[in-house]
Amino acid sequence: MLFDSLQIRNLTLRNRVVMSPLTRSRAVEANTPNALMAEYYGQRASAGLIITEGTSPSPNGLGYARIPGLFQASHVAGWKKVTDAVHQRGGRIVVQLMHTGRVSQQANLPAGAEVLGPTAQTLPGEVHTDSQGMLPYTQPRAMNASDIARAIDEYAQAARLAIDAGFDGIEVHAANGYLVEQFLNANVNTRSDEWGGSAAARNRFALEVIRATTAAIGAERVGVRLSPFGAFNATGAFDGVEQQYLELVGALSAAGLLYLHVLDHSAMGAPAVPAEFKRALRAAFDGPFILAGGFDAARAEAALQAGQADLVAFGRAMLANPDLVERMRRGAALNAPDMATFYTAGAAGYTDYPALA
Repeated sequence: MLFDSLQIRNLTLRNRVVMSPLTRSRAVEANTPNALMAEYYGQRASAGLIITEGTSPSPNGLGYARIPGLFQASHVAGWKKVTDAVHQRGGRIVVQLMHTGRVSQQANLPAGAEVLGPTAQTLPGEVHTDSQGMLPYTQPRAMNASDIARAIDEYAQAARLAIDAGFDGIEVHAANGYLVEQFLNANVNTRSDEWGGSAAARNRFALEVIRATTAAIGAERVGVRLSPFGAFNATGAFDGVEQQYLELVGALSAAGLLYLHVLDHSAMGAPAVPAEFKRALRAAFDGPFILAGGFDAARAEAALQAGQADLVAFGRAMLANPDLVERMRRGAALNAPDMATFYTAGAAGYTDYPALA
């Protein structure tokens, strides 16, 4: 099944292998995609579906060094090089929209941008900046009603620009502790207004972003990624997490989205998403379902055969093996990823991983 084609909404995929979104920090000039990025994604176009690295819909969301944006004409032109490279090789590609929210350092933001979050609580720890090395995360300003409305509109505008750039759709990143999950997660969102204080209020921002993006480009072009039980960026499980996410996924199902993408961080040390809960999420979503987290070819095939998912996403294995699909098909050995080059600026550890002869 892993290598069988699949129709999801209006997209025909050549196989059920998904390239996970992977931050690579190569947008070195004004957060703009470039020819090196086009080469990288083009090399991996044999995947059934590519989900790009997290891409900010707003200047305020560029919290990491050298991550790409999608909110101005130069970004559209840069991403067009990427989508052309993938489509010329018969691939399909969606852009992951990721606003970092409080996961940010002011030194990484362009002039005039600011660090925002659901509350003014600072994320513990430090983050890399190209200008000053490691620095503590910047304290965010708690978003008011106008900030929230503006951020939702930025997602919608980025979705429109994604279509202009040639993408087959978008993925709303509602996982990993970034802005959407900052609203979802009760450990982070301690508001007591209509955007927090209850499960329904915490779900509201995610659902408003989905409504705005689907209105902009159509529900069949909008996917969403969730990571319940993930602990990244000081999130973690909370009382009522399963019921809240089931209510969220029920609403997402009714929207008729491109797909639901569920990430289990346990392969990287986080608590596992309970298997029964994954099954409940799958049952609650009437549409294409992607699982991600620590899969190899055998486990992916088993998950597909068991009906646990329609597609399976691969992260580091895809990063290090531009021809991962063919390697898995042949049972060939895989290149090992070079972690020292994950977030550097050049071709090393990016476009120079060897393919099979």
